[in-house]
Amino acid sequence: TVSLDEIRENDYNLNVALYVDTTEPEEDIDVKEELAKLRELQTERNEIEATMSEHMEVLDYE
Repeated sequence: TVSLDEIRENDYNLNVALYVDTTEPEEDIDVKEELAKLRELQTERNEIEATMSEHMEVLDYE
């Protein structure tokens, strides 16, 4: 709830943003964990690219 005094201090402006915090809390990021996920995805991508290159070679595309 908001007191009448606070509303007076805000010149009777009833804009919700003056009285309610609508920001979402920031999520803590574990950089080491995210970096490990990135490395895993890079390895997976490299394996897929190698397989794709092999298939392209078989089809005479280089």
